[in-house]
Amino acid sequence: MIEAAGADSRMVNEKLIIMNKVNVEQKLSLFADYWNPRVVGELNGQHVKLVKFQGEFVWHKHDNEDEMFFVVKGQFKMEFRERTVELKENEFLIVPKGVEHRPVAEQEVSVMLFEPSTTLNTGDTESELTKHILEKL
Repeated sequence: MIEAAGADSRMVNEKLIIMNKVNVEQKLSLFADYWNPRVVGELNGQHVKLVKFQGEFVWHKHDNEDEMFFVVKGQFKMEFRERTVELKENEFLIVPKGVEHRPVAEQEVSVMLFEPSTTLNTGDTESELTKHILEKL
């Protein structure tokens, strides 16, 4: 077993797994831009991402992935073609694959996303907001 300073660790199939806690507030303090998700964790082929929103995003859908939006701080509206859902702190929403949606935030909001690692932030819509490579914090 390899020891890591200040962290629990173990070897699994010769791969070092380091189990560190993540302070969401601290990670959010590392960036100020909008619509640019950062990866803060990975599990079972899923990414845990943090992102800040303000303004309107692009209409899009994900043909193969569900997405979960958890509001850490602030509030925003998830627009669907047929209705709008308002989300506040400590609330989450799962958008099923294939459902067209658009997040809209009048003021800055901090959101945690849970989605497959293959999920492109703008789904089936290519725009100036598309992020093909995500920073890991």
